Amino acid sequence: MHRQQNFLLFIALAAAVATPALGQTVASGGGAASGVTHSATPIPDFTRSWMHPSFPWFEPPASGPGPVTNRSRWPQRPGNDGPPLPPGVQGVSDYNHYTNPILQPWAAAVVKKFGEMSLAGITYGNPSNQCWPMPMLFVYKEGTIRMIQQPDMVQIIYTGPNTDVRRIRLNTRHPEPLTPSWYGDSVGHYEGDTLVIDTIGVKTDRPYAMIDLFGTPYSKSLHVIERYRLREYDDVKGAIERHIKENWLPAGDVYSKHRGKFLQLHLTVEDEGVFTTPWTATLTYVPGPDVPAESVCAENIHQYYYDHSDADVPRTEKPDF
Repeated sequence: MHRQQNFLLFIALAAAVATPALGQTVASGGGAASGVTHSATPIPDFTRSWMHPSFPWFEPPASGPGPVTNRSRWPQRPGNDGPPLPPGVQGVSDYNHYTNPILQPWAAAVVKKFGEMSLAGITYGNPSNQCWPMPMLFVYKEGTIRMIQQPDMVQIIYTGPNTDVRRIRLNTRHPEPLTPSWYGDSVGHYEGDTLVIDTIGVKTDRPYAMIDLFGTPYSKSLHVIERYRLREYDDVKGAIERHIKENWLPAGDVYSKHRGKFLQLHLTVEDEGVFTTPWTATLTYVPGPDVPAESVCAENIHQYYYDHSDADVPRTEKPDF
């Protein structure tokens, strides 16, 4: 209880002091490389809770290369709120029926291996079900985020089975040399009404180094560019339609009836070690709960979803203090 109260107090205080004042402008300058923006424009107000509840989570692009996707779907009831697995089947996902023609041969073999495990009824480990920090882009699995804007930083708190926190430094460069880290090094700037975030240096020497539920690997060359904008329904309608067709929505369709601001994230992903070409995707968020729920992943280390053995949660042989 004390931990939850402290967490909620932190969120409330951070939100109270962090949001840029309406009408605040950003400097003009040389763009992404220099970490400054191109025009003096009011900073959009992203600070609040947003949610994107779905499995998997990427919305395929209207055209061009996109993320790994399913070839087949689980049976679902009308409204796309059906069960996550066929009746009577436990532990078998649909992720084995992947398709992505732009995977390098070695990466396609990795995904194929995970698919064969899934087809055999084996729930393989990933950062979520093993309670490890989630790398980019796996962290998008968390269906609710809290964005907190500050003059020199944007924080994104991802809440779900894990709680992951990214800190994006504004109007600066990546350090040289760069030490790889769990979430990579993220720097950002505003371009008009868009928050642009550039991320490199995601740690590869770690357990469960994958970017999605298919087990797609990544390499040290992973480079992610995120562009966040506030949009109206007509602006995101196409992405929502692709989303509903492609993904399972465990909370039902929370998108089509919403009128008001959406938060849309447009992604460009480059990784020459894994993909033969860059690819794009979107994630479209609707406003989330005012107080995000707190969750703790590793209090019960026994797997409930496969063979009831202990999960490979992070452990230490001695205390840190």
